Amino acid sequence: MSEEVVKKETAAPAERSNSDRPAPRSGDRPERSSSDRGAPRSGSDRPRRPAGGGSGGRFQRRRKFCKFCADKSLKIDHKDPALLGQFITERHKIIPSRVTGVCAKHQRGVTTAVKRARILALLAFTSLHHD
Repeated sequence: MSEEVVKKETAAPAERSNSDRPAPRSGDRPERSSSDRGAPRSGSDRPRRPAGGGSGGRFQRRRKFCKFCADKSLKIDHKDPALLGQFITERHKIIPSRVTGVCAKHQRGVTTAVKRARILALLAFTSLHHD
């Protein structure tokens, strides 16, 4: 009889049942098999997005373009405050090129022209400077 008890004790650790495992916590991820790890997801598993670019297709933004590259006759001049006024805010800050759509080359020219016009008092430095 003692031999049977010894066999059961040695065999018990190898034969673990699912009831011996701890219960998974709520934050744990489900186990994945090794074959799932490198496999790409199929198209049917992915969530579908609307074709309108994220806003539901109601509004399509116009493509920005550099007005100086498009119209070669238009020149950046520090003596033209009407043109330069399009590139400053009501608080007299220079509007960045990502907002106006002006290319980097012409944005540098606009910035220089605005600063020169400010020095010549054609444009105000701040909104506190009255005419």
